[in-house]
Amino acid sequence: MNRDTNRAGEANLASQMKIAQRREKATGFLLIAPLIALMLVTFVFPIGLMLYRSVDNPIVADTLPRTIDALRDWQASAPPDEAAYAALAEDLRKASAAGAIGRLGTRLNFELPGATTAVNQAARVAASAEDPAQSYRELLIEANKVWGDVAIWSTIRQLSPRWTDVYYLTALDLERDVAGRIVAKPDHRATYVSLFVRTIWVSAFVTLACVLLAYPIAYQIANQPTSTANILLFLVLLPFWTSALVRTTAWIIILQRQGIINDLLVWTGLLANEDRIQLVYNMTGTLIAMVHVLLPFMVLPIYSVMKSISPEYVQAAQSLGGSPVNAWRRIYFPQTLPGLGAGCILVFVSAIGYYITPALVGGRNGRLISNFIAFHMQESLNWGLAAALGGLLLAGVLGLYFLYDRAFGLNRLRLG
Repeated sequence: MNRDTNRAGEANLASQMKIAQRREKATGFLLIAPLIALMLVTFVFPIGLMLYRSVDNPIVADTLPRTIDALRDWQASAPPDEAAYAALAEDLRKASAAGAIGRLGTRLNFELPGATTAVNQAARVAASAEDPAQSYRELLIEANKVWGDVAIWSTIRQLSPRWTDVYYLTALDLERDVAGRIVAKPDHRATYVSLFVRTIWVSAFVTLACVLLAYPIAYQIANQPTSTANILLFLVLLPFWTSALVRTTAWIIILQRQGIINDLLVWTGLLANEDRIQLVYNMTGTLIAMVHVLLPFMVLPIYSVMKSISPEYVQAAQSLGGSPVNAWRRIYFPQTLPGLGAGCILVFVSAIGYYITPALVGGRNGRLISNFIAFHMQESLNWGLAAALGGLLLAGVLGLYFLYDRAFGLNRLRLG
């Protein structure tokens, strides 16, 4: 009897513990649910929408269904037959009635400059000649000679799928020829690969410069008395309390030909007044301003790690016969690598997507890939290409995180 009572009590206790654990998990989930919702709305959903936009291509398929069907067996060695021209005229009439001509012309114009004019002229011809005495082929070519060229028909067929890789090909300076083969764009039209290379080079240079400047600064702060360290940390954090736009504008004032630096060089006699150096609206100004803006992101992670390293380690190494240089190289420096890696990844990722400073200080020669993404988003309205450029940038950042994980392990990322 007692055994049965004990077993029932144990079972009841176990049941109550399970219920308590479930309640604890439910409470924990409710506490983090707002954070999860915020991440989904502000991070996951926008990135997913960007990746979707980079391959979404419904305009040609929805606007020219008869034309696409007529071009299905076209060999692309010569302009298509009359049936394709008639199908195009019928599609353009319906598109005009639906108000879709502008979107179609804009989409084709992204791939073939001048296509907007050709589409508008063809739409007017199609609307006024529903039952023409001439063939549609003659009418359309007479309206615009582009319709007698293979290129525009090839572009229409290449853009006919609802899902496309055209934006990514353009972002990599590639294209398809009239036969559908992927080829490199001519040098005078190749833009984005060199911009990606420039962006990576600038980000790497800024990261290296920040390492060389931040490491001794962090070392000095970490080895100072608390009162002095607090003052130095305040000076490091002070730029965070000033807008990046204000800091960038200040650098324009400092670096311009009539700015403080040139005035000092002229005043000291190192430069003649007529030989002032152009330090702004070029890559030099971009690098200087970006290093200044991003330097705190390198100082703080390195300082955080250095502060946790006991000085007794280096003292023990020296007491065992090691020189100060060897003690630093073999004992102290390896322990700072997690902070150094964290600072490098913060600065590099921030620099690779930087926009304000290159836009204001860089001029034509100092612009990075982020400036062209903004251009396509705000001016050319080629959102698909902007999304593809952003997707490639995202892939590069994820690759960087992967390399960091292989080198240090993300579990060793220390920011504070």
